[in-house]
Amino acid sequence: MISLPLYIDPGTGSMLFSILIGACATLFFLAKAFWIKFKLLITGGKANSTDKSYKKYVIYAEDKRYWNVFKPILDEFENRKIEITYYAGTEADPVLSEKYEYVKAEVIGEGNKAFAKLNMLSAGIVLMTTPGLQVYQMKRSRNVKHYSHIEHSTGDATMYRLFGLDYFDSVLVTGMYKEKDVRYLEEQRGLAKKEIVSVGCTYLDVYKEEMAKIPAEENHNFTVLVSPSWGKSAILSKYGSNLLDPLLATGWNVIVRPHPQSKISEKEMLDSLTERYKDCKNLVWDYEGKNIYSMKKADIMISDFSGIIYDYTFLCDKPVMYVNAEMELGPYDAYDVPEQKPWQVNAVKKFGIELKEEQFANIKEVIQNASDSKELAELRAEAKAMAWEHIGEAGKITADWMINKLNEIESQQNKQA
Repeated sequence: MISLPLYIDPGTGSMLFSILIGACATLFFLAKAFWIKFKLLITGGKANSTDKSYKKYVIYAEDKRYWNVFKPILDEFENRKIEITYYAGTEADPVLSEKYEYVKAEVIGEGNKAFAKLNMLSAGIVLMTTPGLQVYQMKRSRNVKHYSHIEHSTGDATMYRLFGLDYFDSVLVTGMYKEKDVRYLEEQRGLAKKEIVSVGCTYLDVYKEEMAKIPAEENHNFTVLVSPSWGKSAILSKYGSNLLDPLLATGWNVIVRPHPQSKISEKEMLDSLTERYKDCKNLVWDYEGKNIYSMKKADIMISDFSGIIYDYTFLCDKPVMYVNAEMELGPYDAYDVPEQKPWQVNAVKKFGIELKEEQFANIKEVIQNASDSKELAELRAEAKAMAWEHIGEAGKITADWMINKLNEIESQQNKQA
């Protein structure tokens, strides 16, 4: 007998997993319904049919890097003595070191392991940063009353992979400028209107407080922060040493903070650059979880189309230079909004200073002549007002909304009963 090796490609594996989970979920809920009816039958209709696995409020955090998105919300629930369940993807999630009483934290693993649990969840409100509900492996559970997506960026709501927000019941945005494009996609795709609520930006509220506590550097030297996105259009991948060589030759301190995805998808490129500059005294590679320390030190940032431009602009109010702010929109929802480029692409071209490739050779002079005019400062303030509403209040507003929304849903269900 000849033994043939079996291989299932990732796409097929994903599809098979989705089918399996769907079948398991269906059997699970059918079994649960049968058991409840059976208990009612043998007890003459007097059995308590309450679902003991039901949780009123659930937050799912797929990775520890979203901790600052959720912490202000969890703190609000804790202070109000209202129980909330927090499903963490990893043991490294900071929630596990918190001494919460009303926040019930549980590690449910990553990927398919997590989705297997979430797809059979029984809950009132489920809040998450993870996009793609009902698109990939994570499906809507029939025993969840409301799914809500909370943003972890002040950039456009259409800068998710295709169909990223389509099947949520609500989206909690950082600013209402995003509503127009979401409504456009709903109309074009024949989707039900979702609730769009401006709650502010939880993680920027956290960073604002933390940055205020960082002491100023003694004997500060002029510092340039290079903080790109990732991919073939991003500046590290596209320009690499052509940008860094002349920048380091200025003698200024240079901090390079690669996008977290670069460590996964562009490791070879990073390894090559690290080796090239291993003896460079004025270069620091920043892989810290928080970007606030580098942003605090920097006098100017050089980036491309990365969302960190807005973190730096809104928190530090310092000049930003951008190189090649264009990006390939094909894989994103923004591609299906043809009228204009995403807001975040246009905004940086207003308040930022363009740095062209032909200017790299005399980059010291270019940066020295980059004036932080009153006009640029006003444009930064205008962008901040649009994209970061309710400054300092995001945790409270989000908790208020979750509690009020569930009360509204339960009230409607009681009227229909």
